Amino acid sequence: MRLPITIGLGFILSLSMNIPAMSESRVQIEQLSARHNLNSRKLNFNRILWNKKNISSYRYTLSNSCFCIPEARGPVVIEVRNGKTTSITPVNPEQAINPEFFQKYNTIPKLFNVIQYAIQSQAFSLDISYNHKFGYPTRINIDYNSQIADEELFLTIENFEVIP
Repeated sequence: MRLPITIGLGFILSLSMNIPAMSESRVQIEQLSARHNLNSRKLNFNRILWNKKNISSYRYTLSNSCFCIPEARGPVVIEVRNGKTTSITPVNPEQAINPEFFQKYNTIPKLFNVIQYAIQSQAFSLDISYNHKFGYPTRINIDYNSQIADEELFLTIENFEVIP
């Protein structure tokens, strides 16, 4: 008689440990939607500002504070001429970098695309700062999923300059 009770209790306890997490409340969903809407508006405004400036040759320093190998972090100086990336070089000449790791971030329009993707994929957290004069992003912090460690993205864009 005790064996069926023990098995039954074990089964019930195992179910209680595997109960799926409660879904987000309606308020949380509405707040998330409002944040994404605000982020979309800021992105569109700054992308338009950038496009109006019609800058095709520029350079900037990019740092990637990711949980990744040092060759993918930088800081690196990215130079763009006539809309095409011409060089990606480390700020510290003794530092080894792999330009392949910076392909998603090697132009300002690509940085806007990173932000757009985060908005479209409904990233859990998105913290973006833009340059008020030119519209390019100066900081991109994205946490795609609060339940996953080490998938966050932390980019810093500094020392922007238009080049002739």
